[in-house]
Amino acid sequence: MQYLAEGLRLPTNGLDYTILAIYFVVVLGIGFAARASVRTSLDFFLSGRSLPAWVTGLAFVAANLGATEILGMAATGAQYGVAVVHWYWIGAIPAMVFLGLVMMPFYYRSKVRSVPEFLLQRFDRSAHLLSSVLFAFAAILIAGVNLYALSIVVEALLGWERWVAIVVAGVFVLLYITIGGLSSAIYNEVLQFFVILAALIPLTILGLKRVGGWDGLSGSLEKQHGADFMSAWGGTGIGDANPLGANWLTIILGLGFVLSFGYWTTNFAEVQRALSAKNLSAAQRTPLIAAFPKIFIVFVVMIPGLVAAVVVPNIGAASSDLTYNDAIPVLMRELLPNGVLGIAVTGLLAAFMAGMAANVSSFNTVFTTDIWQRYVKKDQSDEYYLRFGRVITAVGVLASIGTAFIAASFSNIMTYLQTLFSFFNVPMFVVFIIGMFWKRASMKSGVWGLVAGTTAAMVNYFVFYEQGIIDIPSDQGANFVSAIVGFVAGAVVMVVVTLFTAPKPEAELAGLVYGTESPDADEAPDEGDSAWYRKPALLGWGAMVLAALCYLPYSL
Repeated sequence: MQYLAEGLRLPTNGLDYTILAIYFVVVLGIGFAARASVRTSLDFFLSGRSLPAWVTGLAFVAANLGATEILGMAATGAQYGVAVVHWYWIGAIPAMVFLGLVMMPFYYRSKVRSVPEFLLQRFDRSAHLLSSVLFAFAAILIAGVNLYALSIVVEALLGWERWVAIVVAGVFVLLYITIGGLSSAIYNEVLQFFVILAALIPLTILGLKRVGGWDGLSGSLEKQHGADFMSAWGGTGIGDANPLGANWLTIILGLGFVLSFGYWTTNFAEVQRALSAKNLSAAQRTPLIAAFPKIFIVFVVMIPGLVAAVVVPNIGAASSDLTYNDAIPVLMRELLPNGVLGIAVTGLLAAFMAGMAANVSSFNTVFTTDIWQRYVKKDQSDEYYLRFGRVITAVGVLASIGTAFIAASFSNIMTYLQTLFSFFNVPMFVVFIIGMFWKRASMKSGVWGLVAGTTAAMVNYFVFYEQGIIDIPSDQGANFVSAIVGFVAGAVVMVVVTLFTAPKPEAELAGLVYGTESPDADEAPDEGDSAWYRKPALLGWGAMVLAALCYLPYSL
């Protein structure tokens, strides 16, 4: 991410800083309030599996609604146009529904504390250790993106020194997670969800008013960039040129299936919120509840990006000092009065903290339970792992500061994140999906599928794409292709390895493979779960139908 332009300095006053200070006080207050419920390591890492579905559902969507998404998706809207809807209606909703209806029963009933721990039960220790290391590394990289982006934005908008912004944000995230554990992170994410919306909705409305409504916005952008800029599918025929640099096949397979399902079904920063739910029904409803606001969030991140492309026609051009990542900040400066500006700045900081907290809290769980407890310090007391979890949280924050500057080479931070997802989440997804639906998949096929998928995706991106061996029009298009290559390579290697190695004993697959009965499958449902709004299937189909209705105008 490049430096934001110095001219973006916001005219903040005492009222704006008062709003910001109140928010930080409330954040720490929630952390101290949650501390009373943290008595065991399960309380610290998974909130004692006690939270209601509406809380975990909002935390689920807020954990994803970090500043990397807000700035990154607005930047994607300014750069690629209406095609940004693909990341939501194709690249999120179907996978979230699949997670709730199909995968959560496997996760929750197996009593795992993390996503890599499921691979230990389904495959073997080597697959578990590799997936744990890969996930912990990716979590720190992604947390670093949030922290780096925050420091750049705060420096440009408020005039704070960058190191001050990094230290302040890092300390607050460290404090409320260390004090209150996952419960503190989740309840703060619920608060942050509403603060973020309070910042984005006025920006969207005032932005549309500035450019003459949707008709004025469409007319201006079609005149500047052509009709395909305001069409999700325009120019996506194979061999056709379009702003996104991807055709319909790579969009559907690369984004809609491989990247999307890889992220939403195996990214522990998200799944951890569902695992903290009080029962299986609540765990299943978590991603389904989150799917409903996710359908509409695209409008409050896409429209500001489109408006910025009209207000600053040369944004992102080589001749301009404004990058695509400046879309949200430039509108905040141009459109928001004091008071509302304070809410917007608070919402932006809340988004950074939500994204960072989600990855740090998932990192401390995986590192403590899957690496330290399993392979380094076995059979210690629960108090020991609780203390270690707090210590490794501090280590994770410090490591995030160290990895933050890796994002500096990317002018669009969403491109950087999609690159990471194609390297780390996609190979894990192929191992999960084959392991869950193919009983014969051998124990050793898991680790080799991970190795092959990760290696193939990296080779495609760094060798074939960046060295110009294959011609792909954009970084995002290259990410889609890398995801497909990683998935196919991982799947092929898993099949080949399975043919030559021993399968897991069938008695050990109960509840881990589709069609096998879980040991607690006859567990009585919780009282009140018969209500229609508590049925995951109805919520899931409702989210899919609503998404289809929203998508209809863009698919015509």
